[in-house]
Amino acid sequence: MQHNKEYHIDIAPGEMPELVLLPGDPDRSRLIAEQFFDNPVEVARKREYWSFKGTYNGVPVGVCSTGIGCPSAAIAIEELVKAGCRVFIRVGTAGAINPDLKAGDVIIFTGSVRDDGTSRQYVPLEFPAVADLEVTMGLMAAAKKRDAKYYVGIGHSKDSFYSEYPEFVANPEAMREHWESLKKANVLATEMESAALFVIGHLRGVKVGTICVIVGENIDKEAKIVGKPPLDDLVTIALDALIAFKQ
Repeated sequence: MQHNKEYHIDIAPGEMPELVLLPGDPDRSRLIAEQFFDNPVEVARKREYWSFKGTYNGVPVGVCSTGIGCPSAAIAIEELVKAGCRVFIRVGTAGAINPDLKAGDVIIFTGSVRDDGTSRQYVPLEFPAVADLEVTMGLMAAAKKRDAKYYVGIGHSKDSFYSEYPEFVANPEAMREHWESLKKANVLATEMESAALFVIGHLRGVKVGTICVIVGENIDKEAKIVGKPPLDDLVTIALDALIAFKQ
């Protein structure tokens, strides 16, 4: 038994490759390893953090779930950095803010509106949550090479999933105005992890990017999530971009 394993993710230095995908759902972590990695091996499973490693096109890669939200995602990336990981791509789901987006569309974030609480405990709100430029450019190049339909722009991170539905909050009109202001600011989509990942990545000197697939199409009312998110474009684009750092 190793005594230098990180407390929450149960991973010791050297047990994971430097290049890591970060889905939210632990079961999606398993699916990614089984469907896209050669010779996948489980590294650890503890709490919401399920990790695997393997190879993709001959390059060592890893995947570790973060759970839902910025607090648990912050723990994941902090401890993965301590374990020696250096390039991260969040592969997740998002709800559309831009009305032109449809379920299945792929979104590459250049940054994220910091509507979360976690990142504020690291740096003042004026500090931007920006994706790593090299990772973002790599995701765009990979998406273009695969001829995938994708959008690039600013995302939005929040702490409460159901607060995005005005009828679920104490002041529906204020929430509608909030989402309308984000639309007018050309924010593409909302999710729950990227702001903290971008801020912590910058503070720790590692590279972080985000690519998401749209699963909810209408932010103005309780949009029903449309089926299970397709993994093929999302994961292959992310892996193509990830392994470029070893080529």
